[in-house]
Amino acid sequence: MSAGPAIDLNADVGESFGRWTLGDDAALLPHLTSANVACGFHAGDPLTLWRTVLGCVEHGVAIGAQVGYRDLAGFGRRFIDLAPDDLRADVLYQLGALDGLARAAGGAVAYLKPHGALYHAVTRDHGQARAVVEAVVAYGGLPVLGFPGSVLLDLAAAAGLPVVAEGFADRAYRADGSLVPRSEPGAVLDDAAAAAEQAVRLVGAGQVRSLCVHGDSPGAAATAAAVRRALDDAGVRVEAFA
Repeated sequence: MSAGPAIDLNADVGESFGRWTLGDDAALLPHLTSANVACGFHAGDPLTLWRTVLGCVEHGVAIGAQVGYRDLAGFGRRFIDLAPDDLRADVLYQLGALDGLARAAGGAVAYLKPHGALYHAVTRDHGQARAVVEAVVAYGGLPVLGFPGSVLLDLAAAAGLPVVAEGFADRAYRADGSLVPRSEPGAVLDDAAAAAEQAVRLVGAGQVRSLCVHGDSPGAAATAAAVRRALDDAGVRVEAFA
């Protein structure tokens, strides 16, 4: 593969809550360059988030605010038709909470990525995408990580925010470039080798700057390690975008 821009490797972390544990962040973080940290709305209690940002700082991993709907029971995967003012305030609240913890740990929030149903909503919903962008602008501006060609990235770029398109190493794609819904069989690639092969293909297509591995998937750490090895073998430089 010819030399090109560096590729970021991100994953969702900090998604445990109280006595309920999801994922193995300690095993996953060393393989990442960026971490999408839950902000307490879809997952993550304060102690979990504190430990997560400490881990990010320890491993030199960029901290991203993964903002979502206020939906702990549904893990943020249920669409909520919030009024723009409500969504803007919710995003600001989540940004402030995580950034406060990150700064106390010696880091800072370096970018924003929507989670779950909000991620999918802002690919096409102008009202919700605009509310997220307005919150980021009001917070002082951060890079925005999202789906290629999404309304969110279009509006963020128009607002002068850095935008980063991402691909998914461990999710199946349809022929039109959209993701196979999680409700359909085979939507998640649970084979580390298959995810690694897809990661190299996505980078080779030249349309993404960051690759995501889902931290809540079984074997996420092994998948991230396999992806990173495959990128190294392909001569791809792996580093954080923020």
